[in-house]
Amino acid sequence: MRISSNVAENRNALHSTDFEVHRNWLAITHSLPVSQWYYEATSQWTLDYPPFFAWFEYLLSLIAQYFDKEMLVVQNLNYASNATILFQRLSVILVDIVFIYGVIECCKCVNRTKESKETMERPAFILAVLLLWNFGLLIVDHIHFQYNGFLFGLMLLSVARMFQGRHLESALLFAILMNFKHVFLYVAPAYGIYLLRSYCFTDDKLDGSIRWRSFSCSRLFALGFIVCSVFAVSFGPFIAMGQLPQVLARLFPFKRGLCHAYWAPNFWALYNVVDKVLSVIDVKLQLRDPTKLSKASMTGGLVQEFQHTVLPSVSPFTTLVCTLLSIMPAILHLWLRPRGPRGFLKCLILCALGSFMFGWHVHEKAILIAILPLSLFAVESRKDAGTYLILVTTGHLSLFPLLFTGPEMPLKICLMLLFTVYSFSALQALFRKEGSLLNLPEFIYLSGLIPLQVTCEIIYPLTPWQQRFPFVPLLLISVYCSLGVTYSWIKLYISVLREPKTDRKLKEQ
Repeated sequence: MRISSNVAENRNALHSTDFEVHRNWLAITHSLPVSQWYYEATSQWTLDYPPFFAWFEYLLSLIAQYFDKEMLVVQNLNYASNATILFQRLSVILVDIVFIYGVIECCKCVNRTKESKETMERPAFILAVLLLWNFGLLIVDHIHFQYNGFLFGLMLLSVARMFQGRHLESALLFAILMNFKHVFLYVAPAYGIYLLRSYCFTDDKLDGSIRWRSFSCSRLFALGFIVCSVFAVSFGPFIAMGQLPQVLARLFPFKRGLCHAYWAPNFWALYNVVDKVLSVIDVKLQLRDPTKLSKASMTGGLVQEFQHTVLPSVSPFTTLVCTLLSIMPAILHLWLRPRGPRGFLKCLILCALGSFMFGWHVHEKAILIAILPLSLFAVESRKDAGTYLILVTTGHLSLFPLLFTGPEMPLKICLMLLFTVYSFSALQALFRKEGSLLNLPEFIYLSGLIPLQVTCEIIYPLTPWQQRFPFVPLLLISVYCSLGVTYSWIKLYISVLREPKTDRKLKEQ
C-alpha cells in the first residue's frame, strides 16, 4: 500500500490540476465545433479563457494528435499517458521562445548609466537572468503547468515597444494579449491613459501640462481601429452565433467566490483572518447567539461562495470599487505628471498590484504580473531594487502551496534558494556604492520566511492538528506573505507619488 502511494505521489509530481485543464481544452477545441467550445461541461475544468487562447489550444491539438490521439477525447478525464505529458511539457518549452524574445527586447531598454566592464555585473545581464530564471514563472509553467511564459513574452514585448516609441505596435500586442488571457485587464488602465496622454496628445507645455490643441484625432482613430479590430476578430464569431453572454459568463465566473482555493497573499487574506478571529472571539465570549453566526468556510480550501461571519461579506462590486480606488492615484499621476515610458511602466506595476490586492477571486500566480516588469526598475534604482526583493521573495514563497507533493518539496526549495541568493547578491553588487538595499525591519521580516516555511512544510504536518486543520499552513503562508506584498505596494506607491513633475528631458527618456 505504501509503495502504491509513493508511485501515485511521484506521478502527481509530473502534472497538476492545470495540466488536466489544458489537456481538456485541447480535447474540446479539437473534437468539437466552435459553437460548442464555451458550452462543453463534461469536465469541471471548462474553457474559461478568451477566444485567442482557445484557438491557440486548437493549433496545439493539431500537433498533439501525432503524440497520442486519446488525449483529445473529451470523455478521457484525467488522461495522462507518457506521450501526453511529453507533448504538454514540450509545448510549453517551445512557446517560451516568445518570452525569450520579449526579454531580449526589454534588456535593450535598460538605463545603461551603471555599465560595468564585467558582463555579469551589467544591468542588462542581471535583468536577463532575473527574467529568464524567474523562480515563480519557472515553477508555475514547467512544474505546475501553464503557458504564462508565452503570455508574459507578449507583455514584455509590448512594454519594450512602448519604450521604443512604437506605440501602435505596443497597443496591438497588448490587445492581442488581453484576448489570450483576460487577467491582463488588470493593467489595461495604464495602457489606455498613457497612450491617450502621450500618443494622442502630440505636445506639452513647458511645465509638462497638456497642450489641448495638440490632440490628434487621427492617432486616436488609429489606436481605436487597432484595438477594436483585434477584439472583433477574437469575439466576432461568437457574437455572430449569439454566444457572447455565454463566453463572458465563462470568462467572469463571479460565483467562484471572493478567494481562490489557494489564498492569494492580498488584502482579502487579511480580511478573512480578521473575520475568523472575530468569529472565534464571538463564540468564546458569547457576544451573540452562536446559532445566528454563519460558519466561515473560506478556510476549507474549496473554490466556492461563502459569507463572512462577523465582518460584512464582500461582493464582486465591492472588490471592483476597491480596485478602482487603489489604482486611481497612479492613473491620475500618470495623466498629470507623465514621465515617459518609465512612468507608464510604474503605473502598470501599480495597477497590477492594486488589482491583485483587491480583485475578486484573485489567483496567487497573478503576482507575477507585477514582479516581472518591476525587474526592469530593480536594475536601475537602489530603492526599487529593495522593493523588488521584498515583493519577489514574498510573492514567490506564496506560490509554494502549488507544489505540495513530497518529491516537489526539495526541488522548489532549492530552486527558490538559488534564485533568491542570486537576486540579493547581484543587485547588492550592482548598488554596492549606494548602501544596503534593505533596512533592518525589512531584513527581519524576510528572515521570518525561513521559520515560517519550516513550520508549514516540516513541523506542522507531524502534529495532530494536521488532520483537523489541514489548511492552517496555507493560511499562515498567505497571511504572512500578504504583509510583504502590501508593504511593497505601499512603498512603491509612495516613491511614485513623490517623484517631481516631469520636464521635457524626462519625457524623452
